[in-house]
Amino acid sequence: MEWKLAALPRSRREAHYGDRVVSCFADRPASLLHMLEAAVVANPDGEAVVFGDARWSWKEADARAAVIAGALAARGVAAGDRVALLLGNRAEFVLSLYAILRLGAIAVPLSIRYQTPEIAFALNDCGAALLIHEADLAPRLPAADEIESVRARIVVGGDPDTDSAPNGAEPWRALTQARPFAAAAAVDGEDTAIILYTSGTTGRPKGAMLTHLSLISSALVFKHCFALTNADRSVAAVPLAHVTGIVANILAMAACAGALIILPEFKAPAFLALAERERMTHTLIVPAMYNLCLLAPDFDTRDLSAWRVGGFGGAPMPEPTIERLAAKLPGLRLMNTYGATETSSPSTTMPADYAASRLASVGLPVPNCRIIIVDDAGVELPRGETGEIWIGGPSVVKGYWNRPDADAESFTAGYWHSGDIGRMDEDGFVYVLDRKKDMINRGGFKIFSAEVENVLASHPGVVESAIVARPCPVLGERVHAFVTIREPPPSAAELQRFVGERLADYKVPETLTLTTEPQPRNANGKILKRQLRDALRLA
Repeated sequence: MEWKLAALPRSRREAHYGDRVVSCFADRPASLLHMLEAAVVANPDGEAVVFGDARWSWKEADARAAVIAGALAARGVAAGDRVALLLGNRAEFVLSLYAILRLGAIAVPLSIRYQTPEIAFALNDCGAALLIHEADLAPRLPAADEIESVRARIVVGGDPDTDSAPNGAEPWRALTQARPFAAAAAVDGEDTAIILYTSGTTGRPKGAMLTHLSLISSALVFKHCFALTNADRSVAAVPLAHVTGIVANILAMAACAGALIILPEFKAPAFLALAERERMTHTLIVPAMYNLCLLAPDFDTRDLSAWRVGGFGGAPMPEPTIERLAAKLPGLRLMNTYGATETSSPSTTMPADYAASRLASVGLPVPNCRIIIVDDAGVELPRGETGEIWIGGPSVVKGYWNRPDADAESFTAGYWHSGDIGRMDEDGFVYVLDRKKDMINRGGFKIFSAEVENVLASHPGVVESAIVARPCPVLGERVHAFVTIREPPPSAAELQRFVGERLADYKVPETLTLTTEPQPRNANGKILKRQLRDALRLA
């Protein structure tokens, strides 16, 4: 079985990135800038960006982006340069992204939950030329001599009346007073448009290179599989710096010339109020967010009748959640999605008609996506058998920034090795059964255990540690640490503080088991994490 959509564009086989032959939408924009320009032509006076009381039409947003692009160009940003965005969910993130694309430069969104070492690594790894950051995050920035490639900084927020900012930075309004950059940069579909950093299994993050081709392919998948039009209004409730926020919200609305409504931070009451006020028709959030909405006291009193597409991913949707949503919102179509940063998300989507009958599945491969299940030798397995999920197609990134070693490990002839264990049934529906890598999914935030273990290992009071997932009915999983300690023994609070100073807050272990005994190991010397998980469940 595969997607059957009356309006699905024609596809054709094309050669890309040297050794890949993939199926692509034949009639597609040549670049993300062309896609944005098409939205302006299609819906010039329709709302493009809504943030608080501010509203910009597509024509107005395009004009503002042109001015910001002119200001960046005046500061030396050119095609191919990297511009880092350390911004939360706000209009400046979207307008900056549009401006960067206009220049043919590369946007590097960073999580606002990053701590100083994480920020420093990303800026140095990509060689960022300019950084746009929140004023409140300035104390977390590395010293100037630790990020030498960064030639200029722009501060968003803080005192709006000042003409300067600390440490030689410029205020945001300096970017809004330039001559518009009217010319369109000449870019190729295979050029990198965005670099997103993913947690590394060895603790070293990797910069996934999302190209114009990969992002356009995914944006068009959302447009056609979710039947999005310029009448749609999407609430961005997940972080805009995440692949889901960028593709499922920002670029999906660009693909259909719809309206992007920005929620600064997800809190169920605020989300429901915004969804009602703005007549939200579409969003994509994790199941934990749906559960929190159902727990909100005013859920039943909110008018959410305009909400027609509810995308979700990152974890299974509990059947009681589906049933209650169906009772309250009979017009809502729930659609499960499965993807990753490396696939520019999504790789599968569940047609709404099957959402209730195939709860365990993440859906069918999206148009032009090819999914195979392979054994440890890379041999494709028959339908129904369990193995590692490999994903191919135009949405798969071209590789990692300056990491040929990681490319060789993670890609084979254009197929990305997901590290997830799953199967595909006779009808083509994909099931994700387990994770080959030791990764924790905390409410949609992915945490690799090795990254946290590496930080703990640098504490003088830690002999060794093992990070595992602790089940949680709301977030799905939380971080638990089994730690072998030495004298003088550190406290759990001390270790949490130590990790919190070096990693994003969602990576900090919320519970710890401290012991002076070695962690259990198998004959090869590897820690038996399954045994630890079992002990945690029985505790």
